[in-house]
Amino acid sequence: MNAARRPSESIASLATRAGFEVEWQNAHQVMQRVPDTTLTALLERMGLLCSSAAQVRQSASALEAELSGRKLPPLMTAECGRGIALPAAAIKSGSRYRIELESGALIDGRFTAPKGEAALLAPIDEAGYHTLVINEHRMTLAVAPTRCYTVADAWRTMQATNANRNDAKPTPPLWGIAAQIYGLRRAGDGGIGDYTALATLAIESAKRGAHALAVSPTHAMFSALPERFSPYAPSSRLCLNVAHIDPAAVFGAQAARDAIEAAQAGPAWQQLETLPLIDWPAATPLRLKVLRVLFEHFCEHDRAQDLPRALEFHGFCTRGGRALEDHARFEALHAYQLAQPDGEGYWRKWPEPLRDPRSAEVEAFANEHRHEVEFHLFLQWLAAKGLSHAQHAARDAGMAVGLIADLAVGCDSAGSHAWSYRDDMLHGVSVGAPPDLFNQAGQAWGLTTFSPRAMRNQGFAAFIDMLRTVFAHAGGVRIDHILGLRRLWLVPEGERAKNGAYLRYPLDDLLRLIALESWRHRAIVIGEDLGTVPPGFRERLADHGLSGIRVLWFERMPEEDGFLPPSAWDRNAAATTTTHDLPTVAGWWEGEDIMWRNRIGQTMPRSDGCDPVEAAQAERAADREALWRAFQQAGVAAHGVAAPPPDQAPVDEALAFVAATPSPLVTYPLEDLLALEEQPNLPGSIDEHPNWRRRVMQPVDALFEDATFCDRLRAVDQARAAAAGPPAPTGASATGAAASSGSSASSLPNTP
Repeated sequence: MNAARRPSESIASLATRAGFEVEWQNAHQVMQRVPDTTLTALLERMGLLCSSAAQVRQSASALEAELSGRKLPPLMTAECGRGIALPAAAIKSGSRYRIELESGALIDGRFTAPKGEAALLAPIDEAGYHTLVINEHRMTLAVAPTRCYTVADAWRTMQATNANRNDAKPTPPLWGIAAQIYGLRRAGDGGIGDYTALATLAIESAKRGAHALAVSPTHAMFSALPERFSPYAPSSRLCLNVAHIDPAAVFGAQAARDAIEAAQAGPAWQQLETLPLIDWPAATPLRLKVLRVLFEHFCEHDRAQDLPRALEFHGFCTRGGRALEDHARFEALHAYQLAQPDGEGYWRKWPEPLRDPRSAEVEAFANEHRHEVEFHLFLQWLAAKGLSHAQHAARDAGMAVGLIADLAVGCDSAGSHAWSYRDDMLHGVSVGAPPDLFNQAGQAWGLTTFSPRAMRNQGFAAFIDMLRTVFAHAGGVRIDHILGLRRLWLVPEGERAKNGAYLRYPLDDLLRLIALESWRHRAIVIGEDLGTVPPGFRERLADHGLSGIRVLWFERMPEEDGFLPPSAWDRNAAATTTTHDLPTVAGWWEGEDIMWRNRIGQTMPRSDGCDPVEAAQAERAADREALWRAFQQAGVAAHGVAAPPPDQAPVDEALAFVAATPSPLVTYPLEDLLALEEQPNLPGSIDEHPNWRRRVMQPVDALFEDATFCDRLRAVDQARAAAAGPPAPTGASATGAAASSGSSASSLPNTP
């Protein structure tokens, strides 16, 4: 063997052991090898130094110690009714153990496995976070149901609450609306959609037959940097976006008006409401100024007299614990640092002691600026009350599911989540996607997320905390880029997006934890499984009762120019016309997305010399014809009629087409229900396209007074009712598992 090759092969071996895929298959099914320079950079960002042969050996030794099984991990996952294998190297035959179940019951036993074989625990039928005690060592056993809570479960739960329980009906094909919270409009909202408008949308859509309302992410942003407003690049996934607070929701309309007047915000507040696009840098600080007036009054009045609201706030802070306190401290510290001369917003550039949330200096800052820290706790309390009210309003209005929250794939590495959980997060890398047929340059989103190495070593605590936060005020969760549960494309900071590598994640553990939290919160789970999907991945999701997403534009005939008929769509997935990252029906039909991509420089030159815009429009014309034929064949468009011209999109036909699918849940973007041309976000753009700024022109209550909009909802409701067909085959799939008992009732955890 050539000696010069040894270091390279050692790095590849170390990278493979650490979970990186040294080779990967691109969108053209061609194998690619990750350069050693990329592997070295990524390994070192995981704390595995490998710049020299000695460092490679040391890192390999450290990794081997973690993965050898000689030491029990802080947490292991398992499934109800299935045996639990413990690492043989960590268990001595004859050792006694005790399992302390969440219910308080105890299970005592002794390991009798032959030397070298896995030590087995008998199956546990009770789901929950149990404690395994071996000698004096304690670890957590997270025992999950075999599947997530499903749409059918939600329907049965709603039926069970009805007065006549004997009149329960089988689960019909359900539908809902997808909306961008910030884009909702309400008189008096100050220029940003709020949780009150969301509650109104939930109530009114429920009256028309909707059973779900999927919303844009509500993760916490940066109060001191309002120009960062992408909901998919949050400061923290453990707290909420305070920009959506309605000042009148808790303290009343008069108190809100008084606060606006005291803040001298009236004219600007009204002006911001009239804009077609949100002016985040102006609207967010103004809202915070008004909320600060309310906070001061709250401190002087409610807290001074120990009124019920003050007691409720105290309870909220106590329950929020360290994670909530950390976020509030970060917000105060972040604003303070930015206010200094040459202020720095990225916490890794702060003075060394302030980079550690547990340092004495951070504690001293929090004590000295306690009033400011409590202002941010106050904001989180109001946000939680607003979002919780919207979910309760949805359920009380008759929705089986209610709000479907959106869990972003990562968070901003400069935010509070990365600061407060710095040992759990990857640093110096960006989550993204490799080059594919839609984006030949690849994507680097500027986000970070959890380190799988830290997940195992820290008992998945940070991941569980995040799940509980996103499930807390919702009847469902959409997991953005759920492919990341299996592997994520990581790019070293400063590198081009194509110069990355896939890092594998503990998929089985993550799916079990999701299923466990799904049942504890009685909430469905939908995974955004679009893009380059590994073979068998969607089947794995279905086996765990986790729905995928199917989008009209991508449901095509294999190796043909046509679109799949509704009957051929996946019955284990949620269906939709489009997503926030894709063109609306009207925009796609007219080719508006093609023009936008060309306008901002995303159009790639063609090798044949043809004009790329003309070629794309010609391809779109052919796609329009193919989709129109599919509409006609499905019976939602008249036969013998030519496809409408580009400026007359068949929106109603598209809605009816998707309604006819066997999906257990169809969600319709509000943009399509209003036949709008512009999409909320254009991937790959920042300032070139007004991402995350578009507002619905009519107030929410006015929408439901519009005859065209209401007729469209009525048609959708009727079309979904007509889509009821024979029940799905029973089994382990998402719909099948929901239709049957799935797990025994005793194995499913109670709501906390």
